[in-house]
Order: sequence, then structure tokens, then C-alpha cells
Amino acid sequence: MQIAIPLFHQLTALDGIGPYEVLQRLPGAEVVFVGDEVGEVRTDNGFLGLNVDKTFAEVPNPDVVVVPGGVGTRAHENGSSLVDWIKAVHPTTRYTTSVCTGSHVLGAAGLLDGLTATTHWGAYATLEKMGATPSGTRVVEHLDERIITAAGVSSGIDMALRLSELLVDDIAAKAMQLMIEYDPMPPFDAGSVDKVDDAVMTRLIEYAQTKQ
Repeated sequence: MQIAIPLFHQLTALDGIGPYEVLQRLPGAEVVFVGDEVGEVRTDNGFLGLNVDKTFAEVPNPDVVVVPGGVGTRAHENGSSLVDWIKAVHPTTRYTTSVCTGSHVLGAAGLLDGLTATTHWGAYATLEKMGATPSGTRVVEHLDERIITAAGVSSGIDMALRLSELLVDDIAAKAMQLMIEYDPMPPFDAGSVDKVDDAVMTRLIEYAQTKQ
């Protein structure tokens, strides 16, 4: 079972690495990082480098695709080799999935037309322009179309656990959850827009602007 995670410049690291940590532990799974060319790409803040191990041409028939997000997805919203690859491989995947603004790439490939989908809460407007109806649900499934989208960053772990259930069974998913000790108990309840006040939102905007 080949699971392909495309890498591109300015992706968000956890969007890809969160699902990787879950899915690479499934029996028989081979996780491959694919891209335009073999070599390093830098994540959205430039601090971290990740390596592409195989080109798109070398991975023509993955069983599962997990497209991460990040500011780097903007370069693919009007088409790219990544978008072309997704169009080519989706007809034979078991599941084509995304995390955060990775759904914009699926949208650019025409996979979300008329469907509900999710992304980071700050990118709903762009997702709508890509043909989807934005949803605030953390993981949105369209199993008949073999498409699953996850919301921002950390939600990719939730999606990967659901994928583990779909690919194997619920016991496997629970085993993966226990393996990575995924039992969140955050010190603050500030994980969604409707749970924070203006002070938090102002600080978030301030921090985001310094990273642009």
C-alpha cells in the first residue's frame, strides 16, 4: 500500500508529518514523499527542510494521496505539475485527501466541484473560489468520490486515524492512536475561532503578519 505525500516549497510541516506519523505505522504501508524533483524543499517559515524522494513521474499509481497545505499552495491554485499529477492519479487511488489548504490543490484539480470540503478557517473564501462549499467540520468525507479533506494543521492527525480505519479497521486506527499517544489535553481551549476573544485574534493577526 503506497501512500504518497507531495512536498512543495512553503508547505506547512505538520500538515504532512502529522499524517505521516500515523500512516507509516500501518502494516504494509510505504510512505513516499513526492515532488517535481528529488531534493530538499523548505517549509513555510524557511526553518525546516524536507526531502522529496521520488518525482511525480516515479509514483504513477499511489493507493493514497495526502496533500499538505501552507502558503505554498497559492502557487498551485491556477494549475501546476502537482495539480496535473493529482488529476492523473486520482482515478485509481483508494483515497485522495488533503490537510489545511491542501484542499485548494484538490479544488484546482477539479475534485471538489459541488462538494463540501474543509481547510484552515482563515481560507474558506479561497476554498469556495475553488468550487467547494466550505465546512467547519474538522474532517469532511465523501467516500463515494474517495475524497477526504481535513481542516487546519493538527486535524491531519484526526484524518489519518480515520484513514487507518478505512484502510484496515477500527482496531488498527486505535492502535495507531495509542502508538503515537494521541490523547490531547491542551492547557487552553482556544482551538477554534468561536472559542477565542478579540485579544487572542488580534495577537494571532499580529504574529501572522510578521511571518509574511
